[in-house]
Amino acid sequence: MAKFSFSLLLILLSILSLLSSVEPSFASHPQQPRRSRARAYIEASCRTTRYPKLCVHCLSTYIKPNMTIQSPQQLAQVALSVSLYRAQYARAYVLKVAKELKELKAREYQVVHDCLNQINDGVTQLSESIKELRRLGQATVGDDLFWHISNVETWVSTALTDAYTCVDELPGKNMSKLKATIKGKVLNVAEVTSNALALFHRFAQRYRAAKKP
Repeated sequence: MAKFSFSLLLILLSILSLLSSVEPSFASHPQQPRRSRARAYIEASCRTTRYPKLCVHCLSTYIKPNMTIQSPQQLAQVALSVSLYRAQYARAYVLKVAKELKELKAREYQVVHDCLNQINDGVTQLSESIKELRRLGQATVGDDLFWHISNVETWVSTALTDAYTCVDELPGKNMSKLKATIKGKVLNVAEVTSNALALFHRFAQRYRAAKKP
């Protein structure tokens, strides 16, 4: 009897061990389709942008596994957040460089300082565009909605112009490593902002199409 009880205990322990090893794999399956749908939606949407590979990379990295992206407005919101983050990151770097050059009284300071002003303005424009896009969810189709849409387009376009202005002011030949680094960071801001603007245009287009008689 004792031998039978011991054998039964071993069987029960084996079953429990098997269940514990299988359960995590079942738990992971419900999230997989959600991630796949989000990825597919991002890839399809990014085809309309100027830099589709960068678009997919940035948005896929930014979006968490448990997030769902189901509308052009959500995607535009994320894209603008990515653009703002990159602009803030570039600003922090250029600000640090500008302070160092000012202390050294380097001749490169003025160019870097001018670039910093452009980036500061771009950060402000992107911040305002994100706030305005959030307000769009509270507006109905009408004159007010299109006014909000126009604001976002104007601010994002201005931020894009600011970034390219900074890039254009940095010389293309005989560039120092410092300026090349700044140019690379700001050019990245311009590219992700260009993508964000394209995704916002995609979102706004459905409202413009609905307004047409």
